[in-house]
Amino acid sequence: MDVAKAFIQANKDLLPVILKIKDDQWNLPAPPKTSWKPNQTLRNLVNYHAYDDAWVPDVLAGKTAAEVGDQFESLLDATDTLAQYIKFNKIAVDAVAEFSDFDRKVHLSYGDFTAQEYLTHVTLFRGLRTYDFAKFLGFVPELSPLLVQGLWDIISPKIAELRAMHVIGEEVPVAEDAPLLDRLMAMTGRK
Repeated sequence: MDVAKAFIQANKDLLPVILKIKDDQWNLPAPPKTSWKPNQTLRNLVNYHAYDDAWVPDVLAGKTAAEVGDQFESLLDATDTLAQYIKFNKIAVDAVAEFSDFDRKVHLSYGDFTAQEYLTHVTLFRGLRTYDFAKFLGFVPELSPLLVQGLWDIISPKIAELRAMHVIGEEVPVAEDAPLLDRLMAMTGRK
């Protein structure tokens, strides 16, 4: 699976889910198991996605957190959440579409990785969030076949490692002939 295409598709699949958030839903408590901090709201989580997307061009350029500074911190408390998310989603997609040096070392808060590994991490994050947000908001998650296959290709060979890092939960039962999306979500502990 081409990690750039998977990342772009993950961002494209997450956008329509976020566009469906109604004005009276932004302050809902964060969906279960989607936040590492207590008392997070849906707005906090979407603000974080705008923040995370804002970093993509600089991370791919090999910049460190010190070099980037705190220029994106205000996104975490933004009240114009939807506009900021749309803006930085596009910036991230454009940056990845133009990127080609996947062996470049990039600097993340949790260590140094290749750009390929970084994009794999954030694709997994966005892809699973797309599903979680859709379920939380009460509609059927619509992940593109490209993204579902990409996530499957990312997760299945690293399943034990991802579980050990608590990135995904324990597998839940599902029929062997279930659609790939159902098997993927079951593999990550989602019912």
